Amino acid sequence: MLITTLRTIAYTFSAFLILSCAGSRQRAIKKSWDASLKENIYDNMFNGILVMDPVSGDTLYKKNARKYFTPASNTKIFTLYAALTYLPEYIPSLEYTTQGDTLYFRGMADPSLLHPYFQDSTALRFLEHQRKLGLVVRPMKDQPWGPGWAWEDYDSYYSPDRSSFPMYGNVAQIWKEDSVRVIPEIFHKAISTENSGVNRMQDKNTFFYPYHNSDTLLVPYKTSDSLTRNLLEQALGKEIHLAQHFPSGERKVLYSVPTDSILMQMMLESDNFLAEQLLLAASLTIGDTVDTKLIREKMLSVHLNELRDPPRWVDGSGLSRYNLFTPESMVAVLHRLYREVPRQRLLSWFPAGGVSGTLEDWFGSGQSPYLFAKTGSLGNNYCLSGYLYTRSGKLLIFSYMNNHFRIPSAELKSEMQAMFAYLRDTY
Repeated sequence: MLITTLRTIAYTFSAFLILSCAGSRQRAIKKSWDASLKENIYDNMFNGILVMDPVSGDTLYKKNARKYFTPASNTKIFTLYAALTYLPEYIPSLEYTTQGDTLYFRGMADPSLLHPYFQDSTALRFLEHQRKLGLVVRPMKDQPWGPGWAWEDYDSYYSPDRSSFPMYGNVAQIWKEDSVRVIPEIFHKAISTENSGVNRMQDKNTFFYPYHNSDTLLVPYKTSDSLTRNLLEQALGKEIHLAQHFPSGERKVLYSVPTDSILMQMMLESDNFLAEQLLLAASLTIGDTVDTKLIREKMLSVHLNELRDPPRWVDGSGLSRYNLFTPESMVAVLHRLYREVPRQRLLSWFPAGGVSGTLEDWFGSGQSPYLFAKTGSLGNNYCLSGYLYTRSGKLLIFSYMNNHFRIPSAELKSEMQAMFAYLRDTY
């Protein structure tokens, strides 16, 4: 009886010491971060932070955690979760049926076909063996550009059109060898060597590559159903006719690259085109019409209906300044991913501090990476949300969002870097 009592006292005392130690660490973190956030650089900006321990459920630090922020590319965390929820292991590429000697087909928003990075040709290999081809026009409720995108970015590589049948990443790749070259070659006669100050005319596929230029340019082209048909005809070397409707008959689906390969490239390089196409592709798993509003609303009303601060979620990439998310909502989705996806697979999608993707030059440790997070950058905004390993081996979830600053972003990142290093070393 005495021994049992002594053991109980010992266990209770040990638990008290552990809790006291954890509490003291949390107080130290709060004191340090509070002091850091009083630095002058934060005077004329707005920030929100939430850090949690997913094992204990403890909140280690929070500030404005339920305030709304412009998330920039942190939006891709929600797109990632939507893609995991709706897309299969391999990306749906074509939907098709056969009538007589003609194969009728239409796109399923697969971004990989002849993409500069993936160079996938699954659809072409399939189509080249068919006698006659009919390209069916896919209804789209989404416009080529998302709401709130900056119109002056129309000729920038990071703002390609969204479409149901993308090819070449919806960009023209222009460079110079002995002469000016372009992929796809269909645009060869549409390139001017005059110096216009832009890479493409706003309303048509006329491109500008000054003669003295030696760089390789990636320039979005304006998409259309007729251009898609022409690009396919050139790639396949056979005639294709446009059809407005699918004929009756069983519809089948052709798949292309592993979905994980698209997710990884989207997250590591913060690829806007891939993010937008993933949402389009997800919408086609529940309907015939491209309608990302449907998939976003279903995600928020069904799969993420527990969020206390429902976001204003308007696109897949975060290019839009209409997007509004809270740090708490970001952490909630990251927590979902933490619970539902094996650790190694999950962290492989996120840039690693000092090692890969958009964090290659920041948040490193000189040893193995300790921070795995998605960046989000727009003019005067920088957000970072993801996972952080402490020296004690704990994995924390965080969202740190900054809006409306006028200082150089490198100065802000340096301050954040010091704060994260303290968190890593203390908890």
